[in-house]
Amino acid sequence: MFIKGDTVDDLLKKVFKEILDNGTDVEPTKGKTKELSGVLLKLTNPLGRLSRTEGKGTIFSCLGELLWYLSGSNQLDQIQYYIQHYHQYSDDGKTIFGAYGPKLFGADGQIPSVIRALQERGSTRKAVVQLFSSSDIKAPHKDIPCTCTLQFLVREGKLSLYTAMRSNDAFKGLPHDIFAFTMLQELTARKLGIPMGEYGHYVTSLHIYMDDLDKIGGFQNEGWQEKVYMPSMPDGDQTNNVLRLLKHERELRLLNKRVSNVHVDVYWRDLSILLEVFNIVKSKDFARLNQIEQSINDIELRNLAARKLKLSQGNGV
Repeated sequence: MFIKGDTVDDLLKKVFKEILDNGTDVEPTKGKTKELSGVLLKLTNPLGRLSRTEGKGTIFSCLGELLWYLSGSNQLDQIQYYIQHYHQYSDDGKTIFGAYGPKLFGADGQIPSVIRALQERGSTRKAVVQLFSSSDIKAPHKDIPCTCTLQFLVREGKLSLYTAMRSNDAFKGLPHDIFAFTMLQELTARKLGIPMGEYGHYVTSLHIYMDDLDKIGGFQNEGWQEKVYMPSMPDGDQTNNVLRLLKHERELRLLNKRVSNVHVDVYWRDLSILLEVFNIVKSKDFARLNQIEQSINDIELRNLAARKLKLSQGNGV
């Protein structure tokens, strides 16, 4: 099955309908699901990576998970700061066995090698990151990678990214995966000095859990009209900006304040302010929210943050 869209909301709307209409009932270890097998999704504009809906506009957890990957970490406390239930996937209460960060950017991370391969020969078909390996099923673990590979491909002067997954929760996991992987795609494109192409996402088992049916119905009934895209990253290698953002993230998460100077570039400053907004919500210092929120430059990021903050104030983070 092939499903195509310009934005993640376009894809989600089509995916949910297909699963509900044509999915097979399957009951794996985590509960009853409806499943489609062998699905290829294509996001024609990777900047359409953020849902603008109340149901799936998960800007804070998406950004937190991306930074967890970029830091090369497998530590539970870092990701649990953004996604509270993550402890259920830890074997030892401290780390996540299936974490992507060490395989992407850790001591033996594969992204630097992929970039070198693309720099040496732009037409290469070997720029592949392997996240799932045979060792992941030799012993039981609470979490193993759902993503098998990420393949970066330069064609017609543009960098496309193609993801292959063994399993994907279309409601909870898919929006986060699309956000994180297309951000990696854009960071790599900037490093190479070329524009982005398309984003392809293949899933063997694309499913929804029956417990999420009411929430999925709420998403389908929101009825958005306008397509929304994130702004493009600045030109050039973004390594220094990423390192500064990771520093801000650590300061906010561990010290409850940003100590180092804010980014000069507006794009990265907006992301840093989003992290600060989330920290203020977690500490329930709501008096500072309006001032901080209004300092976000990009209107759509500001609006999305405002919607999530409204929900957070009503329901907790």
